[in-house]
Amino acid sequence: MPEVVVNLHMHTRYSDGSGVHRDIARAAFAAGVDAVIVTDHNILVQGFEGYYKEKTKKILMLVGEEVHDQACDPQKNHLLVFGTGRELATFADNPQQLINQVRDAGGLSFLAHPDDPEAPAFREVDISWVDWSVQNFTGIELWNALSELKTIVPTKLHGAFYALFPALVAHQPIPSTLARWDELLALGRPVVAIGGSDAHALYMSLGPIHRVIFPYEFHFRTVNTHVLTSEPLNGEANRDKKLIYEAMAAGHCFVGYDLPAPTRGFNFSGQGKDKNAIMGDELPAKGGVTLQAKLPAHAEIRLFKDGLLIQTWKNQLSCTHITSEPGVYRIEAYRRYLGRLRGWIYSNPIYLR
Repeated sequence: MPEVVVNLHMHTRYSDGSGVHRDIARAAFAAGVDAVIVTDHNILVQGFEGYYKEKTKKILMLVGEEVHDQACDPQKNHLLVFGTGRELATFADNPQQLINQVRDAGGLSFLAHPDDPEAPAFREVDISWVDWSVQNFTGIELWNALSELKTIVPTKLHGAFYALFPALVAHQPIPSTLARWDELLALGRPVVAIGGSDAHALYMSLGPIHRVIFPYEFHFRTVNTHVLTSEPLNGEANRDKKLIYEAMAAGHCFVGYDLPAPTRGFNFSGQGKDKNAIMGDELPAKGGVTLQAKLPAHAEIRLFKDGLLIQTWKNQLSCTHITSEPGVYRIEAYRRYLGRLRGWIYSNPIYLR
């Protein structure tokens, strides 16, 4: 299936980012992603969706929103909203009502940075998702690159170090977020995982050090959501937007950390007795199912069933597992980069019923 590399969850000067939409387009060209989804806080910025072109390159810019209750202190329960076509921030004070409004508008809703701890050295408070009674959301932001940074900067000195060496930051999704995703999947309903950069391109100063913390281009080379569309994009913005959002809603996507090595080309599929499946799909377990993962480079591959690790393959390009047991099956892949084994690929599940 055609693969579209999407960087999502980012901010401009319309909320708390430093750049404008044209800056994001330039960074996307340089990083080589296919599409971006801009999500300013509590404002749906109109007029910037569509294809941007630079010589022979083009990228599709989509505009969503990150909605949260600004009257709440601290501001918990951030929701990424895509594809509604209308402003929904007026419903921010009630997360379930907001999710319902997104659903009624034909949009997608993802719980943003479910675990976003405080970073006292930088006066950053905990803004995790806390209302776990909500239903009918599309999925969760499994890996948020900026939230992960907050877990490793106990002092300003640590912050200065990672500002100078940002490639050392990413290790994997926050473990409690992974565990929460598995818990949600165990409830029997599909929950789509996406990865977001949460790019702000903020200007920071610490003594003599003055620099942009995580420029847009750097972020776009790191945590991306790779979307498998039913047809190739053809350059018609509204059609292509629909294809991307339909695929994301179905869970036909995976989270790839593209800095250690490109993850484009990863595939996780299932072949059953009478039908086949890709990530996000269901298959009957009866009669046996062959699960296969194929990677674009050698890595450690881990297969999970219902949140439990059931098999590991070391330094492999592919793996196969045959089963007739119902369950929720997903893949994680790890590569060594800058001296550490780091999370590289996180698939959405195949559901064997």
